Amino acid sequence: MTGAHPYRERGADPVFLRIDGTPLHVRVEGQGPVCLLTGGLGSSWFDWDLVVPFLAPYRTVVRFDRPGYGLSAPEPADRPLPTAVGEARRIRAVLDALALPGPCTVAGHSLAAFHVEAFARLYPERTAGLVLLDGSVEPEPRPRPAPGLRDLAARAAAGAATAAAVPYLLGPAARRLAARATTVRREDLAPAPLVRRCYRTGRSLRALLRENTRYLDMAAELAGLRRTDPLPADLPVTVLAADDGLRGRRTEEWLTAQRELAALLGAEYRSTAPAGHLVMFDRPDAVASAVLDTAR
Repeated sequence: MTGAHPYRERGADPVFLRIDGTPLHVRVEGQGPVCLLTGGLGSSWFDWDLVVPFLAPYRTVVRFDRPGYGLSAPEPADRPLPTAVGEARRIRAVLDALALPGPCTVAGHSLAAFHVEAFARLYPERTAGLVLLDGSVEPEPRPRPAPGLRDLAARAAAGAATAAAVPYLLGPAARRLAARATTVRREDLAPAPLVRRCYRTGRSLRALLRENTRYLDMAAELAGLRRTDPLPADLPVTVLAADDGLRGRRTEEWLTAQRELAALLGAEYRSTAPAGHLVMFDRPDAVASAVLDTAR
């Protein structure tokens, strides 16, 4: 889609859209065909900051924070549990609210690979390309029992931690440690003021715990979609795997799983090295190339 849209003039200024009653923080930059970037567990919009300059001259880049993350409001307690289908619908709703109804290349990192693949399966007419960036892989997932109780426990744990000021005291440090552990750079390149602003909150912890407890359920849900909702035969799909350059067993098993995922989806397989799981920090150029090269 190449036509003008009402947010382009605002560049990287934040936009807040009310989606299903929840205010979501959205950024729209660049020009040209549309691509949407969505991050993994615990990610915020600024984790894509190094990638956007590579894309913006050629693409209209959309990124948003899921409820509770970044600057987005938390979902009310009466909302349904996190699901892959629900996140696919949220992506569609964001694009609709931005008046971007044409085909879009969707790129998801880690857990969000489930979300964008579900989007491509449910809304093939809206999908120009599918990019899975070091995406989560579960070969034979099964949903876990008692989803409502698990979600209640996640909410309760987040509430207790917030009451004890744990996110305020430890949230930014935990975020930095996680980023350092998942990049070959061993540093968190995100701006420190934004990390403090977003990870000191109980809402980000609650969102993380809720999504984490639903991980295997979403994997099983996607496995079901793979049986009932095939990807279009002509849809370009790319699997980009992060190779940390270590030839240990863990690295080899992960790269094998990524190659198997690509074979399952009929996708082009790429690897980039050296790069950790937070591949957007270590190789933003490779991430952008995968997005730019994947479109029909």
